[in-house]
Amino acid sequence: MSLGREHERRHLARFPNALDLGGLPIGERVERTREEVAAGERVVYQGALRAETRLADTEVEIVGVPDFLLPARRGYAIRDSKLSRRVKGHPEIELQLALYGWLYERTLGEPPVAVQVHTGAGTVDDVPYEGAEEALEALEAILRIRLDSDPPHEVVGWSKCSSCGYFERCWPEAVKQRSIGLLPWVDRGLIGELDSRGVNTIDELLRRYDAESLAKIERPWGSRRQQVGPKADRILASARALAEERPIVLRPPVIPEHPNYVMFDLEGLPPPLDELEKIYLWGLQVFGERPGESRAAVAGFGQTGDREGWEAFLQEAEAIFAEHGDIPFVHWATYERTKIDLYLSRYGDRDSIAARVKRNLLDLLPIAYESVALPTSSYSLKQVEKLAGFERQLTDAGGEWSMARYIEATETPDERLRTAIMDEILGYNREDLEATWGVLSWLRQDNKTDG
Repeated sequence: MSLGREHERRHLARFPNALDLGGLPIGERVERTREEVAAGERVVYQGALRAETRLADTEVEIVGVPDFLLPARRGYAIRDSKLSRRVKGHPEIELQLALYGWLYERTLGEPPVAVQVHTGAGTVDDVPYEGAEEALEALEAILRIRLDSDPPHEVVGWSKCSSCGYFERCWPEAVKQRSIGLLPWVDRGLIGELDSRGVNTIDELLRRYDAESLAKIERPWGSRRQQVGPKADRILASARALAEERPIVLRPPVIPEHPNYVMFDLEGLPPPLDELEKIYLWGLQVFGERPGESRAAVAGFGQTGDREGWEAFLQEAEAIFAEHGDIPFVHWATYERTKIDLYLSRYGDRDSIAARVKRNLLDLLPIAYESVALPTSSYSLKQVEKLAGFERQLTDAGGEWSMARYIEATETPDERLRTAIMDEILGYNREDLEATWGVLSWLRQDNKTDG
């Protein structure tokens, strides 16, 4: 929410005389919006539109709060700010904007002159407005679900459910039922196919299928159907791990031997949240026979701050190479590699230090994938570290928290507050580095044979 408001605030700055109605009660806001649009003079920020209709055999009141109403020669244009960089592929945005158009038409007696999205890329994209039949149908479907005493059947899955606002409502029930959707290797097409065969739980899957029979199952795959194939072994291993509540070693982890390792973790802003995609903290710490303190490189807050952060990272990496030789730079997933490539193209590579870092990168995630079936629904670092016995002290911190706090630091004129915020972010990053080392140690020591 903080990041979305920041994106919205930047766009609002383009309209210094805009009327902000955001602090008013909704009823008063609706009336003021109607008055201002009738006058046709000012940009209205956080206005409100309201209309009544009948959905699901029920009289309902629908309220919409478009971010901006912009005066045109005749009427107003509706514009809403979104962090998404494009509208295509986001039907929920098109439905929301269509509903705003319908509310405008019902409130003011004529359609808006334009319906637009201010995207995360900074563009203003037009969304064709042809009424709101589809949007109202979607609202009616939602209303029927809410009025129904029996919720509809819906499969779970970590990538779909973990960030959902209803996670705490649905996920515990799926765990209780031992749903197939808990398995990290099972896609939605396979879940649907197994469901049609009466297989809904991990226990049923293990009872009815072995690797050979599961591999032959065809499930929807895009516009065609495809066999499960070699993934069957991995799916069943994950099912056993969850059923037995223990990790199952598939093969010894392939980790190069070295007396020391650098844990490597970045904190950054995606492009919709800044003028450019930015890494504001390059976290480094050596663990092993000769461990060292955290050596974070932090971007500055001025116009050259982004480059300063990159140069500081190269300096720290150079010092580590000088002390430890070709030491592995250990990270989790692909983020660190892709951001090094981004900064190489942006600022270049002094003395080929970044190229040397790239040659020494060691991604632990695919190593964990290949070596261990885990009794979890996700191979995220925060899930795997728990199995390694690592306990975080900063339990409220996370990637989104870090981004939001960094934006607070950039906005405050109070240097003491800025320093305090950055210290918090540095503390969170140190825990990520320690967690990565904990998982590396666990993989090397505890997963060489299947116990």
